[in-house]
Amino acid sequence: MRVLVVTHYYPDHGGGVEIVAGELAKRLVARGVDVVWAATDEQRPASLGGVAQRPFRAWNFTERMLGFPYPLWSPASLVRLEELVRECDVVHLHDSLYIGNVAAYLWARRLGKPVIVTQHVGPVPYRSPVLRAMLGLANRTLARLVLAGSEQAVFISPRVEHYFSDLFQFARAPLYLANGVDTQRFTPATSAERSALRKRFGWAPDRKVRLFVGRFVEKKGLPFLRELAATRPDEAWVFIGHGAQDPSSWNLPNVEVVGKLPQAAIVDYYRAADTLVLPSVGEGFPLVVQEAMACGLPALISAETMEGAPGATDVIASADLHLESWQAALDRIDALGDDHRRRVAEFAQRWSWDDVVERLVEMYAAVSASGR
Repeated sequence: MRVLVVTHYYPDHGGGVEIVAGELAKRLVARGVDVVWAATDEQRPASLGGVAQRPFRAWNFTERMLGFPYPLWSPASLVRLEELVRECDVVHLHDSLYIGNVAAYLWARRLGKPVIVTQHVGPVPYRSPVLRAMLGLANRTLARLVLAGSEQAVFISPRVEHYFSDLFQFARAPLYLANGVDTQRFTPATSAERSALRKRFGWAPDRKVRLFVGRFVEKKGLPFLRELAATRPDEAWVFIGHGAQDPSSWNLPNVEVVGKLPQAAIVDYYRAADTLVLPSVGEGFPLVVQEAMACGLPALISAETMEGAPGATDVIASADLHLESWQAALDRIDALGDDHRRRVAEFAQRWSWDDVVERLVEMYAAVSASGR
């Protein structure tokens, strides 16, 4: 079976959607699925574990100038996409609003190819009323076209599923399928190993270290973290990622910006830090939270994002986006100690990429057999 995967970027771009797509694609190939991956040619990786890459030219000024990733594929690329759709058995889209994904859906409808959509992102409460209005309109039109018309819509978060279910009906009942975690790579450290890592990073043994991992954009809560870091000057605030809202510009002495790192290098930061902080909005359930937890790192996330992790309230802390609420939550996490880190790591073992891939293979077979 040949599956065409379509995303806006490849994993080296650093966003959660494309990293998830990469993890799935490599494991699908290992299961014997022929995977062809179409995405923007920017930051194309050297190899993807047997996945056939088909990069497309695009303009990326929206991310550089406006702060949100929305590559504009060239007309020639959108036409060339037809050949890939024609040659595949199933089209698997990651998210519904990107131009390449919409074009792949339309080609699939014309050519009679079944479509599966994994929807990662819900409504994003941008500060700009123009951006909020544009996204709301897109969700009611383009997302409705792609999600409601697909053979199977899959959501990584119940909250995102409920949002779209309130907007329109689906051709087939949508499914909730949480992301997995690579528990071979993301593992906890012993106390001695943590001490050695903190020494290597130059972190004082008795100083609390708050870690942020993700793109430096509005929906990840960077403005809120700036305020929070300023109120806790005795703590170290470490930022891994890249984007327009660079914490280096805050001029806070307790803020350290590491920059963009590959996943393999981020693992040790997860093992060494005291808390992952991610006050993001408009997401499903970010993969970085799951990966950090697999390393035993307690996480503090927004109350909105917490809705994407049913059954995890005992091991994941959440709070509304108010300084007092987050300050109190951080203090509660600090009081829990090393036993809590162990429970966090044990909980993360339930998230399995193998289970996700198994479900996807079953879906591919089902939609291929049923046809349009």
